[in-house]
Amino acid sequence: MQTQPLDTKERILNFLRQRGPSLPVHIAKDIGSSILFTSAYLSELLSEKRLKMSHMKIGSSSLYFVDGQEQMLEKFSHHLKSKEKEAFMILAEKRFLKDSEQLPAIRVALREIKDFAVPFRKNDEIIWKFFNTSEGDFKEEAKIPIVKDSEAAPNVIEVIKENITEGAKEAKDEPLEVVEKIILHKKESKKTKTKIKPKAVKKKSPAKTKTDEKFLNKIKEFLSKDSIEIVNIEGLKRDELVLRVKIDGVEQLLVAYKKSKISEKEIIKAAKKANELRLSYSILSMGELPKRFSELKDALQNIKDIKRVE
Repeated sequence: MQTQPLDTKERILNFLRQRGPSLPVHIAKDIGSSILFTSAYLSELLSEKRLKMSHMKIGSSSLYFVDGQEQMLEKFSHHLKSKEKEAFMILAEKRFLKDSEQLPAIRVALREIKDFAVPFRKNDEIIWKFFNTSEGDFKEEAKIPIVKDSEAAPNVIEVIKENITEGAKEAKDEPLEVVEKIILHKKESKKTKTKIKPKAVKKKSPAKTKTDEKFLNKIKEFLSKDSIEIVNIEGLKRDELVLRVKIDGVEQLLVAYKKSKISEKEIIKAAKKANELRLSYSILSMGELPKRFSELKDALQNIKDIKRVE
């Protein structure tokens, strides 16, 4: 008796079981599909909780893996940024770190490496454990490196020089908690020696806001007819609206476009956003969908498999 070919989702899961954590581009190549449709399948598998997605990025993409392969993410740790890699190496060696005893830059980095650093509380204090270490192994008397104030001061000043603006250098005399907040917001700062003049600040156009609200209200009205609940507004632009909605009790992402046509690039963008939030997604268009998209969607409804003959 001839066996039936596996469907695309099962092929993706089998590939990950054999290969381990992988990027969408490698998965797409294995199943012989485009990134667009592979991303859609990955989004569905995430919503079904049949696979997992890393917080760590390789370029602009996350890694996908099945339950039990978390340990295998370690081999990708060299892709971490400088400070994140340093925090990873310290935590991997020490297994436990007291948050209050780390330098500000390391404290920030620990919060970024969510695949490897897991926080828990002990006596109202935050403790970081390496992801494959048991919380029960932590002992209060364990030798955790303590940074003395006299040793920390030069390092803190050096971190400030590297990560904050010239105008914030007086923060070197502030407590570590204040310095940490400055570093957390460093991406919002720009190095400059001149003050920003009021006229250089762009004000939000009232006309644009009015258009945004009109677009939003129209989508709200459309969704209310189908009893679709809006859980949260993830993004609102003049011609693009990203919503977290609930349909029949299940959350998903909905992206609406106020355009006469939407492109493949925009569909891929919607798929990536859904992957980040680990949700399935739908798309609404104020104009007509390109004929080739509609035909392709219809053609794929009953498809079981696509293979390439070599």
